[in-house]
Amino acid sequence: MKRFFVTMLAVVTAMVAVVAQPKFSYADIAAGKFSQKSVYGVRSMRDGAHYTTMKGGIIYRHSYEGEQQGEVLCNTREIGINGWANDYTFSPDESKILFRLNSKPLYRRSHFSKYVVYDLVQKSLVDVDESQEVRYALFSPAGDKVAYVKDNNIFVRNLVDGSSVAVTSDGEWNHIINGMPDWVYEEEWGIDHAFCWSPDGQKIAFLKSDESRVKEFGFMKFLTGNAYPELFKYKYPKAGEENSLVSLHLYNLADGTTTNVSTDYVGDLYIPFFDWTPDGRLYYFVINRLQNDLKVVLRDEMEQRIIYAEQDERYIDYLSGGTITFLSDSDRFLVMSERSGYNHLYLSSVSKGGLEPITSGEWNVTQVVCATDKQIWYLSTEGSPLRREFYTIKINGKGKKRLSTTEGTYSISPSAGCKYYISYFSNASTPNTVTLHKGDGKLIATLEDNAKLKEYIAEIGLPQKEFFTFTTPRGDVLNAYIKKPADFDPAKKYPVLLTQYSGPGSQDVRDRWTIDWEDALVQQGYVVVDCDPRGTGYRSAEFKKSTYGIMGRLETEDQISFARWVARQSWADAERIGIYGWSYGGFMALNCILKGADVFKMAISVAPVTSWRYYDSVYTERVNGLPQSNAEGYDEPSPIGYAANLKGKLLLMHGTADDNVHVQNTHAMAYEFVKAGKQIDMMIYTDDNHSMVPYGRRNVRQKMVDYCIENL
Repeated sequence: MKRFFVTMLAVVTAMVAVVAQPKFSYADIAAGKFSQKSVYGVRSMRDGAHYTTMKGGIIYRHSYEGEQQGEVLCNTREIGINGWANDYTFSPDESKILFRLNSKPLYRRSHFSKYVVYDLVQKSLVDVDESQEVRYALFSPAGDKVAYVKDNNIFVRNLVDGSSVAVTSDGEWNHIINGMPDWVYEEEWGIDHAFCWSPDGQKIAFLKSDESRVKEFGFMKFLTGNAYPELFKYKYPKAGEENSLVSLHLYNLADGTTTNVSTDYVGDLYIPFFDWTPDGRLYYFVINRLQNDLKVVLRDEMEQRIIYAEQDERYIDYLSGGTITFLSDSDRFLVMSERSGYNHLYLSSVSKGGLEPITSGEWNVTQVVCATDKQIWYLSTEGSPLRREFYTIKINGKGKKRLSTTEGTYSISPSAGCKYYISYFSNASTPNTVTLHKGDGKLIATLEDNAKLKEYIAEIGLPQKEFFTFTTPRGDVLNAYIKKPADFDPAKKYPVLLTQYSGPGSQDVRDRWTIDWEDALVQQGYVVVDCDPRGTGYRSAEFKKSTYGIMGRLETEDQISFARWVARQSWADAERIGIYGWSYGGFMALNCILKGADVFKMAISVAPVTSWRYYDSVYTERVNGLPQSNAEGYDEPSPIGYAANLKGKLLLMHGTADDNVHVQNTHAMAYEFVKAGKQIDMMIYTDDNHSMVPYGRRNVRQKMVDYCIENL
């Protein structure tokens, strides 16, 4: 028996993957060895022939056609600016620059900052306001004034005589917000301010949010330097709870009066976007609380009319300020809509109505990059849902041309008038490449190719994503990728980590260059896989909206099916399969180890939602409806009810200052594990937000590497 045991041990040992010497660790990633260079702070100048960039507090002016090194236009260190310049904006005539300085974050897109204006002609520097806590600031069309928000009120600073005027005076924390979004508008509608100048500079349109009826949420800030922590309280509307009451207003600079813009719609609604037509008419979006009935309303003097409407049996997605783009005649406008089952472009008219298709097919337009009266430049998934490639097409839908030349993922910064553009490109094997082009796609120059990084990843043989499709037992075809160790041998057995996000409309499996802690795990001899389940985005609307009303159920089924498929592969160690996710992915990691306990040995869940009753109204209700009418859709997919099923190892982590997915979610889950008599590992990150910033970003990733090595 002893000899037989030794012989079998030798055989098994030979079959298990032997880890080659790692070429790098997560510490190398965190230290910046894989950092991509880029071209930052790009602003097209109004002549369409020049652009600016900012590096190290210096603004450079470049010619699209000429020498790319550029000339120094403004050096913040030489004009009396103290501190860090986070951002800059030119006045419309480009004689002045508005700088945002020393920003302190509030939520995901908001901050408290110092704003100053530098006059390039007079060589003078003036404060917009003495305060270091200005929320946002905008030049007037003439560049002689700046509108800004401070203490939840809007002010206008006259740069000619130095005077300031208060547009509103009723602003109050956790009560009334003027000109800025409340928490849920900022997070879920993706907006960072809620006011705008009319084209003639005579009016300011702004949103007022009355948060009085919204319930407060609070969390402790522990690292205050004092013996007692501080309680931070803010208004956070959870699913099924009261939202802010929003109203749209017009301030007239000539007489100082404010007019309430009657929306003519009653009930729970959102006004997420508003703007002006080129000829100075206000238009705004109104969508109901369930987000399946949209109206775009044009205000012409005192008359209002609907110029675009859309309904959906489930919900309207892809909604943004870019859903409507007016052309220069202020009559024709582009519409981006998913009404056909895929997101496409249409042409409509204020005077004639109608909706004429410009693009069509079983693919999605993801962004309008630039538009003139005759032509549109856009990004789409036409080549593959895994990619974003660049096209141009005439307004009449003819003359479509692909401008991108290499398959992968592009983002584009166009010039004024679309005569030129700067392209940012990467794919699974190629780091960021920045190139300058004419509007017809002709290459002018390469601005950054990350040559040294490319040499380094080639030298170490960095494993790349290999894309494939997986068909579930139900017949659904899902996109996936795999990363294998450099010395991968299919005859050996490897532990496998399934990394995923899985949220509605999201996409993990994408042809672009990324590197994170999972890559360090591959260096340790692990295989990493990823799969986008039903409900994820950039395929058909039907595929995405199939999870409507039961968020989490189908996604969990798909990920467990995928893990079981992985376990059957000859190279996979079926006893060593783990799953990881953050946020929605953390919710999924919990569901998978609790409902797929037979396949997952380990799970890591970071900042998870554990009950959709704890998450915000806009996001949750869009896909799940109201909890008052869909209790099953909220409670059945929640991992809270399945704690007793835990068999494997679980690491649960959360930041105590997470204003997005509250640490309440993790505490509720931990309580259920205690009740069920289950042991878990838990890590709490003091005063860190949803991204584990400012303190734990590196620690949490190293912790995940170590946890996998120890437990998978």
